[in-house]
Amino acid sequence: MAERLKAPPATGMPILQIAGLNVFYGRSHALQGVDLTLHSGVLSVVGRNGMGKTTMCKAIMGLVPISAGSIRFFGQEIAGRSPSEIARLGIGYVPQGRRLWRSLTVDEHLRLMQRGKRGAWTPERVYEVFPRLAERRNNGGAQLSGGEQQMLAIGRALLLNPRLLVMDEPTEGLAPVIVAHVEEMLVRLAEQGDVAILVIEQNIGVATQMSDPVAIMVNGRVNRIIASATLAGDRELQQRLLGVGRHGHDETDGALEPSAGEAGAARAAQVASAGPTRVYNANPVIPTRWSQPVPAARIEAQARTISRPTLATRNGEPVGAIRPLAAAAAGEPYVVIAGTLDTKGEELRYIRDLIRAEGLRTRLVDLSTSGRSAGGDVTPQQVALASARGSTGISASDRGTAVAAMTEAFAAWLPRQEGVLGIISAGGSGATAMVTPAMQAMPIGLPKLMISTMASGDVRAYVGASDIAMMHAVTDVQGLNRVSRLVLGNGARAVAAMAKARLADLKREGVARRPEPEKPLVGLTMFGVTTPCVQQVAKLLEPEWEPLVFHATGTGGQSMEKLVDSGLVGAVIDVSTTEICDMLMGGFLPATEDRFGAIIRTRIPYVGSVGALDMVNFFAPETVPEHYRRRKLHPHNPQITLMRTTPEENARMGRWIGERLNQMEGPVRFLIPERGVSALDAQGQAFHDPAADAALFQALEQTVRTSPGRQLIRLPLHINDPAFAAALVQQFRSLHAGRRRERAGGSVRATL
Repeated sequence: MAERLKAPPATGMPILQIAGLNVFYGRSHALQGVDLTLHSGVLSVVGRNGMGKTTMCKAIMGLVPISAGSIRFFGQEIAGRSPSEIARLGIGYVPQGRRLWRSLTVDEHLRLMQRGKRGAWTPERVYEVFPRLAERRNNGGAQLSGGEQQMLAIGRALLLNPRLLVMDEPTEGLAPVIVAHVEEMLVRLAEQGDVAILVIEQNIGVATQMSDPVAIMVNGRVNRIIASATLAGDRELQQRLLGVGRHGHDETDGALEPSAGEAGAARAAQVASAGPTRVYNANPVIPTRWSQPVPAARIEAQARTISRPTLATRNGEPVGAIRPLAAAAAGEPYVVIAGTLDTKGEELRYIRDLIRAEGLRTRLVDLSTSGRSAGGDVTPQQVALASARGSTGISASDRGTAVAAMTEAFAAWLPRQEGVLGIISAGGSGATAMVTPAMQAMPIGLPKLMISTMASGDVRAYVGASDIAMMHAVTDVQGLNRVSRLVLGNGARAVAAMAKARLADLKREGVARRPEPEKPLVGLTMFGVTTPCVQQVAKLLEPEWEPLVFHATGTGGQSMEKLVDSGLVGAVIDVSTTEICDMLMGGFLPATEDRFGAIIRTRIPYVGSVGALDMVNFFAPETVPEHYRRRKLHPHNPQITLMRTTPEENARMGRWIGERLNQMEGPVRFLIPERGVSALDAQGQAFHDPAADAALFQALEQTVRTSPGRQLIRLPLHINDPAFAAALVQQFRSLHAGRRRERAGGSVRATL
């Protein structure tokens, strides 16, 4: 007996192989020569009621006798063995209906199953995977909700440390949120490689998400094994094989040839990753043999769209597609209140109640990573599903790992929501770091308010290139008191007022369009020492364009390029590229390595110059690094000290900029003012240095690959001369006139 019960070795053979399986209930032939093989990962089996799916599960577990056929587990024959023997070999079973003991608590269920066993799965690990069970550990089986009972049934089976998990209707009767959590958790288990899963499922959407391919049972046989995308995308096929309008005997072996609809769906599946796919469920209500066909209109109305890669596996590899998170509920737009409800719940609900009192709809999003449910409108698990790591990341035992996973998930979740009027949050350094990346991902102009203990210091890392408003919390965000009520109340009412104004604008735009088309936006970069040039350029452009001037302070350039990437700004006159100085020489207003990246990506026409490349910015004189102390320094004001760049540094900057200009595939005009690049670089001023400027200009000329579309233009002017501003505008207009002629003339390209 000991030899017979030896655990199967990890080999390359199939985990489960069923061949010619036949089962009778009296004279009723329930299973008729079933053949099925599971190599690894997840395999879903779907079919109408009464097709033999549950009987197959019971046959695998030795719960019903078989009349003929073979069931092999890692090559070992298990047909004819007792259920206890099969379980000890490493097959876990989650039966339909859960079958819990009503009188035993959650913890007693789990400890009973673990008794005398050693393995990777322990009650503590089950509690980590299902935090809700940890909260309900002292509740009896009859005191659990359907979702909690299913979690316990799964956890109970996992404590056997199985190599194969057989699950019969695991999502039956569960709420959609719980279905998504169970589905995602099962796929994660299979991805980790410790356990393979055979799932019997009525819900076609769940079945096609969890595995590829899917097996379809008709009249006690495996009728076919089909690609998930083909099944999910073909409504006619679902109705024919899984609907209830026709009997199973209408499906003969000849039906194994794909129909035209199947072939079309298969071709669509090959390009499913390129766009969304409609998924239809022909059984929105669990059918019986006497049910009538579901009206096509109802099936269409309940269809959903797939647009993300799936978490399901085939031979250990992710395949297929997964449904997007549910869109915002119908009704009025709403304000998002986001934060860690397990620690800041009182404060965030206070903010929510004040916003509601202003007549606005709200949505409370819980970003807790403790594993405890804190009663938000959106749970941490729902947010986590937006991330590739899913809920396994936010349930990590290491807090830093969990916070990083939630930060990533929320930044992916928030931009997908529809109807958001604004977002507000409150917290300390952790919550601020968790919420602001998602705020940065939202469009410019959407109200964003972060009430934070970090708001009185350097907030660049939190605000980035976005328009996030930071409000200092004054006291720690820890409970409601006389001071916190004032601060949180001001923040709540401020975001409510902004959201109301945004809602009013949206309603006006929905009623009537503006009588005059808005002028297109053009981005300009300005520094204090290039102000005269930029002001003159803006004045010349105002009749045709709406200038947006960005202060070249590091985040200014990032903000402009973010708008370029978003498509809001389709034109740029980049006068002041001074942020490159601070990036390369260590100043405190640096660009990022992605400076000019948006221009390269979007290929929009680009007009640029070398404004303020003669200076590096530091704070007060004592902040200048020691190795720069002997350089030419100029006090701009008591808080700002400027350092003149050298010929060597200018040459380095010229090469760096030139390499970026070479990557621009749109039309480029880069203008060089030979008589000075800033107000301090004019003749007689502190930073006038013709040799340094010459090094910059020469490096540009040696690096830039000029062509009819990419030109360097040298002018015997100072950057702040009115004639230089006029030249910038002239080149800008010529590029856009050429672009318009090119678009209007089709294949006839205008000469730039």
